[in-house]
Amino acid sequence: MHAKTLLKTAMFLILGSLGGWIMSHFPLPLPYMLGAMATSALAVAFLPRSFMAGYAVPEYVRMPFIACIGLLIGAQVHLELLTDWRPIAALLCVVTVFAPLAHFINYRMMRRYGGYDVPTAFFSAAPGGLIEAMSLGERAGAQIGLLTVQQFLRIILVVTLIPFAISLWVGHPVGSAAGMASLSQGEISPLWKIIAIGVLGYALGRALRIPAGQMTGPLILAGLLTATGWAELTLPAWLVILAQIVIGATLGLRFNGLSAAVLRRGVTLAIVSSIIMLALGAALALLIISLADVSGSAAWLSLAPGGVTEMALVALSLAADPALVTIAHVYRIALTVFIMSAGYARITRPPSPQA
Repeated sequence: MHAKTLLKTAMFLILGSLGGWIMSHFPLPLPYMLGAMATSALAVAFLPRSFMAGYAVPEYVRMPFIACIGLLIGAQVHLELLTDWRPIAALLCVVTVFAPLAHFINYRMMRRYGGYDVPTAFFSAAPGGLIEAMSLGERAGAQIGLLTVQQFLRIILVVTLIPFAISLWVGHPVGSAAGMASLSQGEISPLWKIIAIGVLGYALGRALRIPAGQMTGPLILAGLLTATGWAELTLPAWLVILAQIVIGATLGLRFNGLSAAVLRRGVTLAIVSSIIMLALGAALALLIISLADVSGSAAWLSLAPGGVTEMALVALSLAADPALVTIAHVYRIALTVFIMSAGYARITRPPSPQA
């Protein structure tokens, strides 16, 4: 079984590489990630169910490349980020408004227009914390199929829509192959050094038990080393591209096991929900810009309810303060998990008897 899993994983990574390579020839945002995601999703749709039954990309394949994204972000950290508290404070204050407001709007929409029961609507509405939403939702009795669709589609739609929307805004594609390769300009760090900092950072993330620790741990360590001048870190372009392919293929494979009927029921709500959250984020981004010296792209990306890793890739491709964006997303996930844990108990509490 282990050998079969490795062979299937190799097949999907080859397919993802092909899709990314094809898309890299067009002026598209994040071509390697989106190309890998598209080819993996198509493969899931057309391959026999018996072939795909029970398959998932092993974590030990995925985690090193998520750590690479953390290292890549950490290498962009500048000393000003560590000394100027105003941008971070502005972002965290606005995220504190965004997360519960987006959750409430989604919940009401899924109850009224989706006809979802209370636990399914509540945990499907969460603007973050995919794993936690599925775990808490299943424990509360949510319809796990619908919950899975809503949470997966939230990330996939936001990851797809945000780069295109920003491309239209700035007038040229963002996150192109050339743009990501430019992050690897300069003297490439030895592979042993990249692995050593990545492993130590991963251990740090696990020890701190922070959200997305597999990425934020390497980010923190690489950021401290870079900002203090103790060590410079430059990842080779091929490693950055491979990380995009692995992350994109993993996103596409999340459709595995989802029936067409469940997808049809959830996709319209997911599209409307994503657009509403992105519009709300765009409006609140204006508030961030008025409070601190943060670019419009960084402010909006900080409020885009996609995955931490995926939004970090977009921020990297735009040079839009990726470390700042990641801080906002880690806080968004932590806040959303708190809202899910405390909020569900509150809305399901029986009304107190009237005097």
